[in-house]
Amino acid sequence: MADAGLVINPDGARNQVEGGILHAASMTLKEQVVLGPEGIGTLGWDSYPILRFSEVPEVTVELIHAPELPSLGMGECSFGPTAAAIGNAVAHALGTHIRDMPLSRDRIMTALLRN
Repeated sequence: MADAGLVINPDGARNQVEGGILHAASMTLKEQVVLGPEGIGTLGWDSYPILRFSEVPEVTVELIHAPELPSLGMGECSFGPTAAAIGNAVAHALGTHIRDMPLSRDRIMTALLRN
């Protein structure tokens, strides 16, 4: 759910929130610039770790319409809560928090071995 105040364009507001959720999920789970001996090793989208269309979960966005309030920006409101929700779900499942993103397999294994 997203509090949008006066919703002028419901489709646009939903799209902004959904896009933010998917972007945040991708950043939390996968995105990382890879550095190599020659510098940045991730020079194109083919090698950049990002959620692919086949990995995108279904997202449903419900807007809290409050016409008596001013319109609110919806572009970035989903980043923090999405990353926190994923991080907390992983911590709940593992019994330990991973403090660095992305929450990669290597970071999960390192966290598990420490405990």
